[in-house]
Amino acid sequence: MGRLFGTDGVRGVANADLTAEMALGLSVAAAHVLAEAGTFEGHRPVAVVGRDPRASGEFLEAAMVAGLASAGVDVLRVGVLPTPAVAQLTGALDADLGVMLSASHNPMPDNGIKFFARGGHKLADELEDRIETTYRAHASGEPWDRPTGTGVGRVRDYDEGFDAYVAHLVGVLPNRLDGLKVVIDGAHGAAARVSPEAFARSGAEVVTIGTDPDGININDGYGSTHLARLQAAVVEHRADLGIAHDGDADRCLAVDATGREVDGDQILAVLALAMREAGDLRGDTVVGTVMSNLGFKLAMRREGVQLVQTAVGDRYVLEEMKSHGYALGGEQSGHVIVLDHATTGDGTLTGLLLAARVAATGRTLADLAGVMERLPQVLVNVPDVDKSRVASSADVAAAVAEAERELGETGRVLLRPSGTEPLVRVMVEAADIEQARSVAGRLADAVKSALG
Repeated sequence: MGRLFGTDGVRGVANADLTAEMALGLSVAAAHVLAEAGTFEGHRPVAVVGRDPRASGEFLEAAMVAGLASAGVDVLRVGVLPTPAVAQLTGALDADLGVMLSASHNPMPDNGIKFFARGGHKLADELEDRIETTYRAHASGEPWDRPTGTGVGRVRDYDEGFDAYVAHLVGVLPNRLDGLKVVIDGAHGAAARVSPEAFARSGAEVVTIGTDPDGININDGYGSTHLARLQAAVVEHRADLGIAHDGDADRCLAVDATGREVDGDQILAVLALAMREAGDLRGDTVVGTVMSNLGFKLAMRREGVQLVQTAVGDRYVLEEMKSHGYALGGEQSGHVIVLDHATTGDGTLTGLLLAARVAATGRTLADLAGVMERLPQVLVNVPDVDKSRVASSADVAAAVAEAERELGETGRVLLRPSGTEPLVRVMVEAADIEQARSVAGRLADAVKSALG
């Protein structure tokens, strides 16, 4: 039986993989595990619960709230808000636990459960493992120790959460956005109200698309995984830039005034230089992943900023930042973490800071993003191979060495076994797209031959 908790909580098809019974059981298990760990010692425990607008979030929220209250936890139900809002409110309200119901950029039938510890930080892996073990034990029939009378938890809607979170976002901006026209694509998701409101309060003229969630249309043709509508809207409205979120708004991608995409690496480059100028880039260091574009690495080296790279996944970026005190990190996909103001990736905050840099400098986003040249990157998935041998195969090593000799200083090769599928991902960067495709194709053939 596989581990329930993945790198980003529990996810699956709602009402099939992720049921109301599972949500209720996990919530009770979380309450018991945290109580045993001493988190609730000396006070009445409180949890913040939020969700994205998926239809399934309605019954999963009901189950989660019921489970927590039945275990003696008071619940503040904040409704539809972004994942980083739930994290921020968990910290600001000194709550013992935060819960977000969302499957991020996944299609509508999916949903997920993510727990936050006190302070709004991701729950430790060890606690997740204990919650899963406890959940499985009780799912097989072991009875719970249940409070009664005044010991049961109370539930109330915390409608103030929306304004509190928006005020937090606006309050951390270094300057206002007066004079900017910005198109916001909310992916019909959790940021549909929050992001336009935050930009408007910061002084921007706001045009919105993808901000009419109906429980079914989340991520459907809109958001950070579907940029075409945003690109067209930015050009049509002659906006200065566009901002795209994913379903739970922990990501941000951007579009410049010409309609060209500005990805997470480029956003990181712009923010890194802005933060260094302000004296906020601790250690003159930014944290990325091994999938960061080579152009980003070369640009940071040229600008005198150190790049530390981790395994793929924003959790690894965050771990590196916290362990060494770095202030900025993120991924090409648009997960950007500004640790002084957020405990997780925050797409609205990222977009606001990017727009603030445009406003402060008077330069276009295209000009600012031009600090790095995004080198062509080709990714090929090689299926049905023994991915466990990718690091030990002499034939694969020889093929990689040959490719690296051909690419020299202007290219890069990365072979990575998939964490969830029986395949190997071959990534090649080069100054020329045709060279990247050619090298990637030869490497993919070599992997298939050696490991198939």
